[in-house]
Amino acid sequence: MPKHLYSTLSEAVEGLRRLGFAANFMYDEKTRTIAAEGHSYKGEDLRIVDHYRFEGMSDPNDSSVLYALEGPDGTRGLLVAAYGAYADAGLGAALKKTKDSHGEET
Repeated sequence: MPKHLYSTLSEAVEGLRRLGFAANFMYDEKTRTIAAEGHSYKGEDLRIVDHYRFEGMSDPNDSSVLYALEGPDGTRGLLVAAYGAYADAGLGAALKKTKDSHGEET
C-alpha cells in the first residue's frame, strides 16, 4: 500500500477509513491484547500495514501515532495512541511483536 501524506490525524483517519480500515482497535491493559469488532488479538497476530505520526500544533508533547492494522481474519482498522512522554508502555510492548507490511517484526 503506497504511503499517503496526511496533514492532520482526522484527515488520516478519514482517508484510511475510505481504504477499508473500518474497525476501531483498542488496547486492553488487563488482557494485554488489542481488540476490535468483538475479536482480541495478541500483538504477534497483527500486521501494521501503515502508520503516521502527528505532533500537536501548540504543544510538541501532544503527540500521537495512528496505526493501520490488519488481523489474521482480515479485520482491518485503526488504533490511535500517544507517543513520547505519554506513550502506553503496555501497548508499546504489544506492538513490538506485530509484523510490518513486509512480514518482519517491528
